[in-house]
Amino acid sequence: MRKLAAVLAACLLASTVAACGDDDSGGNGGSASGGSEEKVTIGMASFTLAAPYFVGMTEAVEQAAAEAGNVEVITTDANGDAAKLTSDVEDLVARGVDGLIISAGPLESAPAALNSAEQADIPTVLVDRKLTGDNYTSWIGPDNEAIGRQDGEYLAKQLGGEGKVVIIRGGPADNTIGLARTNGMLSGLEGTGIETAKAPEFGEWGTDGGQKVMEDVLASTDDIDAVFCENDSMCLGAQKAIRDAGREEDIILAGVDGQKEALKAILDGTNYVVTGLNDSGQIGSEGFKRLKAILDGKEVEKDTVLPSPQITKENAEEYYDPNSIF
Repeated sequence: MRKLAAVLAACLLASTVAACGDDDSGGNGGSASGGSEEKVTIGMASFTLAAPYFVGMTEAVEQAAAEAGNVEVITTDANGDAAKLTSDVEDLVARGVDGLIISAGPLESAPAALNSAEQADIPTVLVDRKLTGDNYTSWIGPDNEAIGRQDGEYLAKQLGGEGKVVIIRGGPADNTIGLARTNGMLSGLEGTGIETAKAPEFGEWGTDGGQKVMEDVLASTDDIDAVFCENDSMCLGAQKAIRDAGREEDIILAGVDGQKEALKAILDGTNYVVTGLNDSGQIGSEGFKRLKAILDGKEVEKDTVLPSPQITKENAEEYYDPNSIF
């Protein structure tokens, strides 16, 4: 996968091997499986698989397990229900899995789920979303504020320090991932004359939602120079609404995640001009490696921030892979 290979190469150059793969080092141990050849079973519990981002993460874990050859993965989908996520984790614990990977989506906390794993002494790796509390074994994910800041700085340059940026949020209002991305973007605009406005409705992290929000904004607002979306899926929907309105020459877009459809739009020189890599395939793969290292008795970092390079037309080809999971 070209996106993953490019990021791992960047990690090596930056001497952050522990954040990027097998050579985990740092502060936490965990239940050992007895060696890399022993058959192990892990649970992959997802809050939702309704978005390509989360599907890509789960598929990356399954692919990494298949390549390992001695790992069975049991996957669950809570369908956006916090209570079901907890019951899914409790069920995986009862089934005696050796380790857990939890993709909690927009949830801020899942204390009962984490307590269940902790009480059974089952190591738990959180991917993307870092839940509140400290009773998890390890976390791997992005610096969302830094990604947003990159976008803001790029938009400031593209707009020459003037104009208006509309913000499309995923929701809900207290979603800390969305808040970090938007606050980062706003910090990137500081010191400019650029005006910002938040769309009143949430795009709910999906293409259809982003399109609907953008259609409503276009119907009520004429002076828009750029749109920032808290993820690429919403931005792709917003781009369609802008194109349908015949305003693609007037409005540029900035997103987050590095979704392959967004990378293609950037590479093709459309009005989608920038995103920040937050590759769910990479996160899923690295989450699997982290859990496998724990099960093999290795010491690992408690928290690992993965690099999130800025992607524009100048470097999009380096990251674009039409066959990538996400």
